[in-house]
Amino acid sequence: MKPVLALVGRPNVGKSTLFNRLTKSRDAIVADFSGLTRDRHYGNGKQGKHEYIVIDTGGFEPDAASGIFKEMAKQTRQAVAEADVVIFVVDARDGISAQDHEIAKYLRRLGKPCVLAANKSEGMAAGAQLVEFFELGLGEVHAVSAAHGQGIHSLVELALEPLHLEDPDETLETHEPGVIKLAVAGRPNVGKSTLINTWLGEERLVAFDLPGTTRDAISVPFERNGQKFELIDTAGLRRRGKVFEAIEKFSVVKTLQAIESSNVVLLLIDATQGVTDQDAHIAGYILENGRAVVLAVNKWDAVDEYQRELVKRSIETRLPFLKFATMHLISATKRQGLGPLWASVTQAFKAANCKMSTPILTRLLLEAVQFQSPKRSGMFRPKLRYAHQGGMNPPVIIIHGNSLEHVTAAYKRYLEGRFRKEFDLVGTPMRIELKTSSNPFSDK
Repeated sequence: MKPVLALVGRPNVGKSTLFNRLTKSRDAIVADFSGLTRDRHYGNGKQGKHEYIVIDTGGFEPDAASGIFKEMAKQTRQAVAEADVVIFVVDARDGISAQDHEIAKYLRRLGKPCVLAANKSEGMAAGAQLVEFFELGLGEVHAVSAAHGQGIHSLVELALEPLHLEDPDETLETHEPGVIKLAVAGRPNVGKSTLINTWLGEERLVAFDLPGTTRDAISVPFERNGQKFELIDTAGLRRRGKVFEAIEKFSVVKTLQAIESSNVVLLLIDATQGVTDQDAHIAGYILENGRAVVLAVNKWDAVDEYQRELVKRSIETRLPFLKFATMHLISATKRQGLGPLWASVTQAFKAANCKMSTPILTRLLLEAVQFQSPKRSGMFRPKLRYAHQGGMNPPVIIIHGNSLEHVTAAYKRYLEGRFRKEFDLVGTPMRIELKTSSNPFSDK
């Protein structure tokens, strides 16, 4: 599992800028005024061989009593609960504030590993200006500049040091070959644990509702018709007293980690609520990670015909990028429609690991071009010459030719449809990469 780093601090100290620096992205909006970030924001980072998840948070006011600041504080507390290490960001130019003292008091009380980062320290003499931050009682002060990238590498090293991470190349592979790792993902109360318990025929997951189980996803071995599975429940199993509001029963970090480590993801949707923004975000993350996916609409027995039609339309309009996935209408409590799920899971797993020979791929490519040529762009018409497989899980097809930078997205979708039909690639995303041949005489 990837370690989780949470960025915490008062407003406008540069948390979002640091988030963008750590994730090498521009996902977090940055502006020169406070209060811009309100919700938790997740991203992936990598340093050397070690990957990690970063959580950006809004300005933290631990004692906020009402309004938007109270809601932002809830989001920050949730991020801290999910994190392995907290990076407390302060403003080196503004100096220490009463709010910094309140945040430090809260972090000391939790006792979680914490790194103190003094941001905006570019051009400042190290030492004298940072001495006052030792009052926070969080140990050494690390001077960084998120905007200029100074001290970021050593900051990440310092944050990952308490976790004693092993070298990924030396970590033993514990996944048993031939076992399909199936993650059940979805919003809170959609029926993930109920579905797994129904499959197992017992209340298997209730026994894990204990303190200390929050760091690991709950995985249960299962076998059906000779095929071994590892079922992963992605619900956040925290103690009831530690859950801040109903929606927070769902642990985002655990779901992200479970999706990344799985072979197939079963995305559950609640028929009584339809497709929500959170469903779309989870589906997007599944697609981004290239995981095979099966779509299941749970609680189908609890809605009438009118609601059923609304749910089907919401899936078509809000999840159009999952058209390749098989959809099942089920009821976990009444055991309806569960049998066909296994066939779709197995089919999606096989499709994701499908081997495609170069001669067949090239023949399909040339037939597709003959049936419909790519659109001309100015004086150039793309010439697609041959194709070969570039990877599995998800399948990657690499096409070589000339002027391929002019191939449109619509034509790539057309090619994808031809390849999917030939190899029966149902339930898995697929990627097509175009490589244009260089002209050896272009410099002469």
